[in-house]
Amino acid sequence: MIPSRRVYQLLLLGTVIGLGAATIGSDVTNPRLLGLSIVLTLGFDVLVLLLAVLDVRRAQAGRAVVERDRLARLSIGRDNLVRLTVKTGYQSAVLQIRDFYPQAFSTTTKHLSVSLPAHSSEALMYQVFPAKRGEYDWGDIQVRQLGAWGLAWHDWKIPQSETVAVYPDLIGLRSLSIRLTLQASGNLRRARRQGIGTEFSELREYATGDDPRLIDWKATARRSRVLVRVLEPEQEQTLIVLLDRGRLMTAQVKGLARFDWGLNAALSLALAGLNRGDRVGIGVFDRQMHAWMPPERGQTQLPKLIERLTPLYPALLEPDYVGAVTTVATRQTRRALVVLITEVIDTTASVELLAAMGRLAPRHLAFCVTLRDPQVDTQAHALTTDIPTTYARAVALDLLSQRQLALAKLKQKGVLVLDAPADQISEQLVDRYLQLKARSQL
Repeated sequence: MIPSRRVYQLLLLGTVIGLGAATIGSDVTNPRLLGLSIVLTLGFDVLVLLLAVLDVRRAQAGRAVVERDRLARLSIGRDNLVRLTVKTGYQSAVLQIRDFYPQAFSTTTKHLSVSLPAHSSEALMYQVFPAKRGEYDWGDIQVRQLGAWGLAWHDWKIPQSETVAVYPDLIGLRSLSIRLTLQASGNLRRARRQGIGTEFSELREYATGDDPRLIDWKATARRSRVLVRVLEPEQEQTLIVLLDRGRLMTAQVKGLARFDWGLNAALSLALAGLNRGDRVGIGVFDRQMHAWMPPERGQTQLPKLIERLTPLYPALLEPDYVGAVTTVATRQTRRALVVLITEVIDTTASVELLAAMGRLAPRHLAFCVTLRDPQVDTQAHALTTDIPTTYARAVALDLLSQRQLALAKLKQKGVLVLDAPADQISEQLVDRYLQLKARSQL
């Protein structure tokens, strides 16, 4: 039993009344009146406490039912929704609820409060934000229910402990899947009208605006009407993603490790490739190749990639770019789009990266993706008013300049380059891939 504020107010009121009665009609406290007031005050206090106990017993008999919906796999770097369902019985209820989520998570609220009439139910929701992947222990639910007279809280614990897993950005993958599905229907019809692509799909009658170069003159002569060839983007191409898990990928950007941003981008790109009919494979490396998923097509490939890559974390090791590229060249003889997700500082630190991407360029379409820290951009473009901030801005500008020089050398070797803020890399990478597919660059 936990006394409510009303109990303390009543006890204080009883004490004040007792002291007032002891001093009535006299400037000096009368011993007999004082003794009588103490007895009355104690009696009043005991009565209040007995009523509080009775109030708790009644609340215990009419406990509300609180349940937490089973937690699905949580997404790193996202606000994940947690839902509690509250049901009342034959009496109304005023509740305070504390759900013991993992301490490593941040949340929108620590306590939930609700007031419900009898025979009703309500869903309470709050959000948790995990910043690291892995498994976490989720505790029980602590509930306090106020008695009908408002004198005390009945406090009890509901055993609902469980183990939850934090995965890469599954929420973002679901949103991307919906977007790709909607785009596919509209873009496919548009592509067929315009004849964009390399693979023959069908013949149809010529319409105003069609490219005359797509007219099939033999079919036109046979059927005595102008027919055009409908082309669509080539399917079953190969997409390979190499994800660096080395030293530079351990840095924190916007609350997440740079590696986690890269992992989210790699899975988003894999989803886009599978959605467009390509064969998709992923390799994760530092000094050696720690994970290699050979290119496959079909929707069953994405769950395999998620389960295989989720347990991986970055390490304080220098990456072996040449070794990773050699692995791809050995295992993938057919031309493929090879996307390397990493980080660069300057030309000196990126000598091995430049050499490795240069090896890829003749046979494969090489694509280097780097994850920029938005804080450096902000510092480089901030107005300064004193020497320390001016110095910090100069350092940020120098970092960006050296970075752009290294990326320019990659472009000179025929490597495609995407340099974007880490928290925006997934969307920009998928858009760039879709552009490559639409232009049939592979």
